This record gives sequence, structure tokens and C-alpha cells, in this order.
Amino acid sequence: MIRTALVDDERLVRSGLRMILDTAEDIEVVGEAGDGDEALDLAARLEPDVVLLDIRMPGTDGLTAAAMMADLPRPPKVVLLTTFDLDEYVHRALRAGAVGFLLKDTPPRDLIGAVRTIDEGNAMLAPSITKRMLERFTVPAAGTGAEAARRLQVLSDRERDVLVAVAQGMSNAEAGRSLGMREATVKAHVSSILSKLGMGNRVQAAILAHDAGWA
Repeated sequence: MIRTALVDDERLVRSGLRMILDTAEDIEVVGEAGDGDEALDLAARLEPDVVLLDIRMPGTDGLTAAAMMADLPRPPKVVLLTTFDLDEYVHRALRAGAVGFLLKDTPPRDLIGAVRTIDEGNAMLAPSITKRMLERFTVPAAGTGAEAARRLQVLSDRERDVLVAVAQGMSNAEAGRSLGMREATVKAHVSSILSKLGMGNRVQAAILAHDAGWA
């Protein structure tokens, strides 16, 4: 059972998300919170697997709460919720370790699939959104390109091919078709890439690839 918590200052939004997730037999909504402070207390007490967290809230906002949750003894996988598909805060959150973000109008089937994907340890951004975000927000600071390239030297040629595909916004299935691999093989390469780079999700790896000028 995937234990999930919902955090949004609008009760109606939380109710809508709960109604959708309650239709899935393998997902349980274990708690709700209306602001970042409540969310931290909830995450510490209930230890949910996944937290859907609104970015823009009064008081402690989602970005701050996400960073603080990362320091919990059993940190949840945090997914930011936003009304906008190019929110100015999302890039900072992904660098801090959030596993992705979803639009609040994500279709029910996709929302349920996203929670399952996130619980498996994968980042959840629609490929097209991933690409647009990286193109808009990933502008390497002075010196970061050389450092990113140095870090990426640990990857094999095939892992480099996979990472480039990921950085271009491809899903595992799309990368497999492009590279002539089985989807399971791509997934294994992604896991190896994250392990070698010491990263928690594929979005962070994609950002590093962009910093190095690979995509």
C-alpha cells in the first residue's frame, strides 16, 4: 500500500485529490495538511511514502517544507503541485531533491500513475514538461559546465546515451525505442547512472547533463 499525504491550503483541492486517489486499491491517503508547518508535523508523525505538496501556500511554503522534509529520519518522496507548468520555484526544488512536480489539473488516471511511479523511486515529470523546464531554467553558471562534465566521466558510453535521452525529455520507453534497447534495460541504466552520480532522481541527472552541454 502506498501511503500518501496531501498538502494544499485549499480544502477543495485536497478533497478532489483524495477522491481520485481513493479509487486506487494500492494507494491510501493517510493525512492532509493545509500549510507547510502542518505538513512537516504530519510527515514526521505518519511517515508517508509520498507527499503531494502545493508550492504556493501562506506561511511556510511548499519549497521550504520540501527542503525541511528531506532532513527527516524517514523522508517522504515529495512531489510539488502547481497551477503552472513552468513555475519559477520548481527548478530550485528539483535541485534540492524533490522528485518532480504535477499540475493540479493532471487527469485522474495520470495522477494515480504518477503516485505509483514516484513510489517506485522514479521522478515524475511529463517528458514534454521536463524538456521545456530544462530549456527555460537550466542555464549553467560560470564554471559549472566543466565541473558537470568532470562528474559525468564516470559513466559508460551507453549510460551517456541513456542520460542524453533522459535530458531530452524522453521516457524510458521512448529512450528504448530511440536507442534500440528494451525498456527494462534503459531503466537499469538509469539506476546505474543515479548510483554513480550519487543522485536521488533522474531529473537531477538531466540537469547535470544540461550543465555539461550534453543536451
